[in-house]
Amino acid sequence: MAEQKRIAAIHDISGIGKCSLTAAIPVISAAGIETAVMPTAVLSTHTGDISGFTYRDLTSDLVEFYTHWKTLGVEFDGIYSGFLGSTEQVDIVCSFIDEFKKDDTVVIVDPAMADGGRMYTTFDDEFAKEMLLLCQKADIIVPNLTEAAFLLGESYREPPYSEEYINEIMKKLLEIGPSMVVLTGVSFNENEIGCAVCCRNDDEVFYRFSEKFSGTYYGTGDLFASALTGAYLKGKSIYESAEIALQFTCNSIKRTFEAKTDTRLGVNFEQGIADYIKSLGGN
Repeated sequence: MAEQKRIAAIHDISGIGKCSLTAAIPVISAAGIETAVMPTAVLSTHTGDISGFTYRDLTSDLVEFYTHWKTLGVEFDGIYSGFLGSTEQVDIVCSFIDEFKKDDTVVIVDPAMADGGRMYTTFDDEFAKEMLLLCQKADIIVPNLTEAAFLLGESYREPPYSEEYINEIMKKLLEIGPSMVVLTGVSFNENEIGCAVCCRNDDEVFYRFSEKFSGTYYGTGDLFASALTGAYLKGKSIYESAEIALQFTCNSIKRTFEAKTDTRLGVNFEQGIADYIKSLGGN
């Protein structure tokens, strides 16, 4: 049997909300990948449309955390970062990559900092500049359209988009430095939403779409990026990984929409785990 792959997942963890590590751990583990976690903060819930949440910042622990890992001699096949709470945390993750990245280590960055045309309330343009430095170290970046605009220093455009516009955005994102870009929130009409995928030295942009449901579904960006990461580390191509992640995320939203549950508390991805594993060809 081949040696099990290991990935370092660097995110916050919310007790309620099915986002960040509470999505990354079960989904990547379902792909058969060992998921080592470095929590950047602990919250009672995620912060989207929920008030009164608790928050404990773990910035001061992060360097000691990975210094201890270094003494154990652990190595990683992948490094996956998501929501980071400050420019200091972004700097620490950059240092982590410098310490642990080997020639065959895949670095996946979800530059989680904005959505719906706006930067998250705790961030500013300086944070976007710092996140750009992290994306330059990545092999794969997974921004949404808002995050792409901030990374590129451009104004956000409302959907629907044209294929010409998305193709140009993809080209510019590749120029940042990653080998592969997976852009989410792509929509050419009001009924569908999906993703675009492109690799360096490949002029063709790969598109996949799914049904669009009304409402706001928190944590779906984390869910998509985690499913993509698990599939890619499992050995799927970036195009296959994006298609698998999109289908998994769309089905999770559909279950939640049909059940009419409180979307602030996350989408029902748990009942789709078995299908996700099947899409990977089993473990």
